[in-house]
Amino acid sequence: MAATISMVLGEPMHEVQTRILYGDTDAGGVVYNANYLRFFEMGRTEFMRNLASPYKELEEQGFIVPVVESYLRYKAPARYDDLITIKTCLAGLTPLTLRFHCHIVHSETNRLLVKGFTGHASINHSGKLAKLPADIMAGLQPLVI
Repeated sequence: MAATISMVLGEPMHEVQTRILYGDTDAGGVVYNANYLRFFEMGRTEFMRNLASPYKELEEQGFIVPVVESYLRYKAPARYDDLITIKTCLAGLTPLTLRFHCHIVHSETNRLLVKGFTGHASINHSGKLAKLPADIMAGLQPLVI
C-alpha cells in the first residue's frame, strides 16, 4: 500500500527549522511518533503564513481546515537536541480540500527522517463542509505543485 502513496515535494516549498526538545522524545530517547504530526502542523502553518494567507485570516472569514487524513512514513529517528528542517508544499487543492506534503530532514546531515502528508477539509464554524472563497482559491492555486 505505501508504494502507491505519493509524497513528492515540489516548488514552491517552504522550509522551517526547529530543535527537538527533551519533551518531544520517548523513553527510548527518540522523537515520539505522534509528535511528527505537530511538526507537520508547524510546516504547513508557516507555509500558509509565508506563501499564502495565515490560517488566522481564514478563521476570521469563517473557515477552518482540520486534518481529516494523515500518513507518515518513518525513515530514521530524530533525537533530543537535533536540529530538523520541515519542508512543506501544497500538493492538492479543491474548493473543499487541501493536501500538504511534508518531509522532515536532519538539518546537519540532510538525512530524511519522516515523509508524509495531511489532508484537510474546508468547513465553516458549524462544522459543515464549505467551499473556500474564490479569492482564497485564486491565491492558493499558483502554489500547488
